This record gives sequence, C-alpha cells and structure tokens, in this order.
Amino acid sequence: MITRNYKIADRVVKISSVYDDVHTYCRDYATDEPADYSVVTSQEDIEFERMKSRREEELEGIPVHSFSDGYLEELAVYRRIAKEMIDHDTILFHGSVIAVDGEGFLFTAKSGTGKSTHTRLWREYFGERAVMVNDDKPLLKIGECGVTAYGTPYSGKHRLGANISVPLKAICILTRAEQNHIERISREEAYPMLLQQVYRPADMLKMSSTLSLVDRLADNVRLYRLGCNMDIEAAKVAYEGMR
Repeated sequence: MITRNYKIADRVVKISSVYDDVHTYCRDYATDEPADYSVVTSQEDIEFERMKSRREEELEGIPVHSFSDGYLEELAVYRRIAKEMIDHDTILFHGSVIAVDGEGFLFTAKSGTGKSTHTRLWREYFGERAVMVNDDKPLLKIGECGVTAYGTPYSGKHRLGANISVPLKAICILTRAEQNHIERISREEAYPMLLQQVYRPADMLKMSSTLSLVDRLADNVRLYRLGCNMDIEAAKVAYEGMR
C-alpha cells in the first residue's frame, strides 16, 4: 500500500492506496499535518467502480470504456472521502464553482448543458477578477453562518480549479435558452436538482444526514435559474442578476 496525507476542505485525510495514481492526482493538496481520518482502498473497491462505470454507460447508451485500475481507484478514494465528509457537515456537489472578487458562484445542470462553457465565459468577461475554484466536484461545507466552497483535486477533465476556499454566494441552475435571462427561485423549485447533484451515499444514516445538509444548503444560499445561450453576455446577465 502507498500512504500519504492530504488536506482537503480543511480536513486531513490519510490515503492508503494500491496504486500511485491517486497520489499523483492529489499532490497539490499534500500535507505533513496529522490525519483527521483515513481512507483505505483495495482491489475490491476498484472492481466496484468498474462495474458501476459500465452500468452507467450502458444505461446512457454510450460505448463502454476500459478504464485503468489506477483511474478507477481515484474514483473509489473520492467516494470514500465524500462519505466521510458528511460527518463534518460537508457534501460533494456536482457543479462548477467560480469566484469573482472572492465570492463564489456555483453553476449546476444536467450533464451536457454547458456548466464548464458558462464559467469559461465568466473568465473571459471578468479576466483576472475571476478564479476557478472547481469545475466538476467541489466540496461544500454548510456552516452556521453560510456555505463555503472548496477546491478539490477532483476538478474535471480539464483540471480547472485551485486549492482555495470561498464563501458561496449563490447556486444557479443552468438551462439552454435563445435569450439570456435569470430569475430567483424558491428552495422548492431548486430542491430536485440539488438532490440530484449531491453525492448520495448508500448508508441510510449518512443519507439522512445528507438530506439535512441539503436542506441547510438551500436555506443558506440564494437560488437562481439562468436561461442562457453561449454568448459572453450570459456571464454579465448571470452576475448582475445574482448580485
């Protein structure tokens, strides 16, 4: 086993893995601090991820890929981290977080809608004022006074993200539209998408805690729906609407 410590979302995890791939992937988060908890993976975890990936691709009707054991172990490690983080009021959320002037905005949508494309428009529009926090699977800590979004090593295929944290100002659900427009929505309107995009553990106690955290998330950030095209004006409309 290969063992090293990493600080992710203000918690230190000791990762013990079969392959070195996950340590290469997480190297920007390495630390010598003592661990708060440990994650250990095995070949059995890798085979679980392989079966899960195949099943999802078959359901989506896309060609089944042959992933390496090292890559599948990366997924297994993050699944275990996400499960552990629930006990620290922190959830894994599928979306793209960008910060402007130190404030975070999270965009989420069904796969293929254009989350990454939209945050790229923000980077073009705001220039150096905009910083990618995480382009795929950020961690969100739901505190008493708000929500904090954290960068993680798991930042999408283009690895767009940083080892930083920002206060999360808003969550915006993206939809495609010919004309750009944004509206504030209620927690009831947003809840189905929030629940769909959060990591949902199989463990019933952990799932109960996750539902409570999603409730608190919906109560602690502003919620919006953005109809957008892929013109750079979409970034301006979204930012001004959420400000």
